[in-house]
Amino acid sequence: QVPLVESGGGLVQPGGSLRLSCKASGSIFRIEDMGWYRQAPGKQRELVAAITRGGSANYADSVKARFTISRDDAIDTVYLQMNRLKPEDTAVYYCNAEIQYYTDYSIQPAHDYWGQGTQVTVSS
Repeated sequence: QVPLVESGGGLVQPGGSLRLSCKASGSIFRIEDMGWYRQAPGKQRELVAAITRGGSANYADSVKARFTISRDDAIDTVYLQMNRLKPEDTAVYYCNAEIQYYTDYSIQPAHDYWGQGTQVTVSS
C-alpha cells in the first residue's frame, strides 16, 4: 500500500489555477508536518510549502501570495491550491508527510514518507 497518493496535476495555461491533493493511507495514528516539494528538470528538489499539525504554514518566496497549503486531518489529506501559475512553476510536485502508524500491538515511531509525484506543466 502506497502511503501517500497525489492527484490534481496537469497542463494549465499561464495565469491559471490547479489544486493538488495528497491523501495518506493505512493505519494512521498521527500525522505531524505535511508539505509539498517540487523538482524541475535539471534542478534539485525544493520545498514549496509546509504546514504543521497546528496549521502553521510556510512558503517558498517564489510562491508566496500565489499558493496556499491546507490540510484536513479528518481525512488525512493535504492540499496545495496554486493560483496565477507561471511557466517556472512547471515541475513534478511531491507530497511529503511525517506519519506515525499503529499496529495491533504498538504505535510505531514516526517516519518520513513521499508520494510518487504528479506533473504540473504551465504552458500556453
